[in-house]
Amino acid sequence: MSKRLDGQAAVVSGGATGCGGAAARLFAAEGARVTIVDIQEEAGAAVAEAIRRVGGQASFAHADVSERDEVEAAVAHAAETFGPPTLLFNHAGSIVVKPFLDTTDADYDRLMDVNVRSMFLMTRAVLPGMLEAGGGRIVCTSSISAVAGTPMEVLYATTKGAVHMFARAVAVEFRDRNIRCNAICPGFIDTPHGRREVEALTRCGIDVSEAAIAAQQGRMCRPEEVASAALFLLSDEASFVNGAHLFVDNGFTAL
Repeated sequence: MSKRLDGQAAVVSGGATGCGGAAARLFAAEGARVTIVDIQEEAGAAVAEAIRRVGGQASFAHADVSERDEVEAAVAHAAETFGPPTLLFNHAGSIVVKPFLDTTDADYDRLMDVNVRSMFLMTRAVLPGMLEAGGGRIVCTSSISAVAGTPMEVLYATTKGAVHMFARAVAVEFRDRNIRCNAICPGFIDTPHGRREVEALTRCGIDVSEAAIAAQQGRMCRPEEVASAALFLLSDEASFVNGAHLFVDNGFTAL
């Protein structure tokens, strides 16, 4: 490893499983001191322990990222453990797959909380420390669904459209204070979350068969590929990349 994040303190929300877990491991291997923030306590603690076993630095903070007090406590834990975070991977998110007319107010509220409010809370919590340190880098997980509508995913697409613009607007407001903020936009990913999405879409009659996925993006994306894209945007290699949307979809949105 080239240690592209050497000595920096990083927070990964939704870092217990899937792409978040892959990112936590990769960032630690690249020299970051990583705090995993997740509601899945057992899985998150296990990732932190696995990182420590191979010589990395990691801690775990349990939090519902849609709750302000829990987010602020998690960021305070990160700062006390490894110093104020100067890297943030806003990855936590969820999905609702159902016909639009079957969606409920509760579906809307919960998805907006987990996918959008979490970005707002996490970013607001880390920014003061970043500014005091002289700068920082933020990556938010958006989706191809921010620009490519999928039946049965109206609420999900709506939240990811909000994430798309959130990352861009933060970048513009804080550019002159040495804060970069970008979004990554994966296609269908081979994670538990991604497989549940495919299963739910299939039950709703949407063709997301292996052949359909192959036609759209060649194959399922691997979580490590999303993690690598986030690493690039957090590293000095992306020093002039700000307010961008990096699609990790093998041409899905280019068709």
